Amino acid sequence: MFKTIKGLDIKNKRVLVRCDFNVPLDYSFSPSPKILDDFKIKQTVPTIKYLIKNKAKVVLISHLGNPEEGQKFTQHHFSKKNGAGFSLKPIALRLKELLGKEVKFLDDCIDKEVEKQTMEMKIGEILLLENLRFHKEERENDRNFAKELSKLGDVYINDAFGCSHRAHASIVGIPEYLPSGAGLLFEKEVRILSKVLENPWRPLVVIIGGAKISTKSKFIKQFLEKADHLLIGGKIANTILIVKGICVGRPWPSEETVKEIREFNLTSTKLHLPIDAIVSPNDTGKIYVRESAPGKVRKDELLLDIGPETVKIFSKIIEDAKMIIWSGPLGFFENPLFEKGTKDIAEKVVRNHQAFKIAGGGDTIFALSKFGLKDKFDHISTGGGAILQFLSGEELPGLKALGYYGS
Repeated sequence: MFKTIKGLDIKNKRVLVRCDFNVPLDYSFSPSPKILDDFKIKQTVPTIKYLIKNKAKVVLISHLGNPEEGQKFTQHHFSKKNGAGFSLKPIALRLKELLGKEVKFLDDCIDKEVEKQTMEMKIGEILLLENLRFHKEERENDRNFAKELSKLGDVYINDAFGCSHRAHASIVGIPEYLPSGAGLLFEKEVRILSKVLENPWRPLVVIIGGAKISTKSKFIKQFLEKADHLLIGGKIANTILIVKGICVGRPWPSEETVKEIREFNLTSTKLHLPIDAIVSPNDTGKIYVRESAPGKVRKDELLLDIGPETVKIFSKIIEDAKMIIWSGPLGFFENPLFEKGTKDIAEKVVRNHQAFKIAGGGDTIFALSKFGLKDKFDHISTGGGAILQFLSGEELPGLKALGYYGS
């Protein structure tokens, strides 16, 4: 196993906590964006409270979105154009409300002034530093960047399980320089998911959706072996249908994506793809919604949701499941016109009272919150890709950095 927060000396120490505050924001609000779902923020609150109770000084670090290199901002302007849409300042305001305690926000995550501020902290104080990804060195796992971050703490805690499938500086670099352990949320995630990995209940049904097949292709391949049924929707399903030659006349995926998909066992009886879809024109001048077989979708139309026949097939499989793992929405659920597929499947999952139900990933959590179903799952994980990687038996860099897999 690995050390946890409870096994580390944190009294009167600066504790550098890697959080996952990558939450959805609505930029139509002024002067700052509105947090649409604060689930991930709330899940880290117990770790922060534990640190305060045990007389630590708390330094919080996180990423938010994928800002481009050099995308900076002014503190009082929150627009996507100038990059401030990626600022963690709104998170500081929400944390203050949740903790009932001042959370000081600093507009960078490394420099001499930031280090000075951490050195001057008093017991029980909380600092939230600016988005790690404003520095390209974070994603590059730059050793010097990790070393600079490590100067901001005496102890390192990883409470960002959902980011621990990434070999980034704040995940794998800092533990090289500081005594390290897992936060309360991180430890809970690993404990629950380990039980699933070691002895899953069967039939095991895995639902995979979302937009990027590049982040999930290897997991699809592995779960085609490990699961009893694999239900796929969203843009991922659309891409597979194109490569299979079912969706014709669509833009052809990249050569790398095609290669990945062709490594799947596309004839497996475990693999279930949409047999119908809800489509709409890719033209703002035309407005209509219709049902269509994937092979009959016109070139000027987009597949935006799974159709009713697909819902029926998926629902029947879900009905008999003993364990269900869900990562990724099955359509463009943010628009009410295309939410029905994801919503119907979510309702079917929660009505299966015999199954142990796990869901994870930012968009999945957002969708379940929107439909009022989040609390009806046995475990809501803060991880999306991290869940899939962990449950497929692959090493997570963040766990390895904490010594989870041994020497």
